[in-house]
Amino acid sequence: MNKSLIHHFQEIVGTENMDASEEGRICYAYDATRIQHRPELILYPRNTEQVSRILSLCSRNSIPVYPRGAGSGFAGGSVPLKGGVALVMTRMNRILSINPEDLMAEVEPGVVNGHFQKKVEEIGLFYPPDPGSMAFCTLGGNVSTGAGGLRSLKYGVTRDYVLALEAVLADGEVFQTGVKTLKGVVGYDLTRLLVGSEGTLAVVTKITLKLIPKPESVQTALAIYTRHEDAGAAVADIIASKIIPSTLEFMDGNCIRAMEETLHLDLPTDAGAILLIEVDGHPETNQRDILKIRDICIKHHAGNVETAQDQSTRERLWKARRSISQAINKVGITKINEDIAVPRSRIPAMLDFLQALSVESRLSILTFGHAGDGNLHVNILTDDAGLDRAKGSVEKIFREVLRLEGTISAEHGIGITKAPYLGMEIHPPALSIMKRIKETLDPGGILNPGKIFGG
Repeated sequence: MNKSLIHHFQEIVGTENMDASEEGRICYAYDATRIQHRPELILYPRNTEQVSRILSLCSRNSIPVYPRGAGSGFAGGSVPLKGGVALVMTRMNRILSINPEDLMAEVEPGVVNGHFQKKVEEIGLFYPPDPGSMAFCTLGGNVSTGAGGLRSLKYGVTRDYVLALEAVLADGEVFQTGVKTLKGVVGYDLTRLLVGSEGTLAVVTKITLKLIPKPESVQTALAIYTRHEDAGAAVADIIASKIIPSTLEFMDGNCIRAMEETLHLDLPTDAGAILLIEVDGHPETNQRDILKIRDICIKHHAGNVETAQDQSTRERLWKARRSISQAINKVGITKINEDIAVPRSRIPAMLDFLQALSVESRLSILTFGHAGDGNLHVNILTDDAGLDRAKGSVEKIFREVLRLEGTISAEHGIGITKAPYLGMEIHPPALSIMKRIKETLDPGGILNPGKIFGG
């Protein structure tokens, strides 16, 4: 990038909000996938006007722009494949308003999910979407990927809470989408179009979010199984009983052993699976539901069901779930992480397939996830010698997922890693429409190029 362009960017954001150093470029070269491509320049805009001016300058000079939050994505969505500008939104991090009367809030994209949750809960409100990375991921990144989380079974995912957006097109034009009401059907739903678009259509600069009242109380249970098949059957039975837990999490035996090996949480290493289940709402309803869930788990051969009687016990149970990715990272030389989803009734079949594939491919496959909504995080661990087998297993997993009427990405997005498989799930006419939308909103192809559609 020539000195004249760098000078123009400096005029827009100031020296303190720009970085062209080698160290900075290395830091923003990768996300959680560890795929690396260095940007030429890092910019930290402070407001919408700066974003608009940056995009206008990049558009005129055909400079690729890679919007980025915390870089916690597992699909390579923020990796700057073609250099250009890493547009880091973390300094636009203000909570602009929280409105208890209308149950909504306005935030900038750099606000950290967990920080926002704490702020709204302090006044008795609740923002349910809770990705595993909530302690550091940003709300803008959540919107970009359509993030889910552990509570999505009962409460839904990010797109269910985004009422309106302010965003900037590739040429710098600022526009608004959506309404600040729960109902609104004027024109096309551009808000839903942008949620999950991975920064390929526009850069989001303001988000209006729906809030709900904070649940009165919570009950948590941990069920331990010898066989993963029994845990899968229990999941289907719990949902069929008309109980909708706020969370219903699954961990297979390989995950349990990885956590014990690295974190020493006193989990049974001979277990085949664990279910972590939580209900929230009115205390009497919670007590009734957790007892019914306990009976269902025992019916499906749970060896032990522990119910948390206080906050410290609940936090201990949740520590295991929140630590899975950390534990897996320590035991695997290379980890391929896929977030598939199948209909809940197909979870046992999917788990059987993964177990058989592990034996066939001679690879360690660790599975955990949001079993209540059918979303499983499949982690293939390998060394260099098994890398080709691991990559070949990914396509086999995706084909089985689609055979079971599922999806190849439940909440991580497409980014780089899933782009080669997009055509397996999206039929050609729909894929053509998506590409035409991209070409219309970003005719110069500068917004996050190489993502979703590859190339």
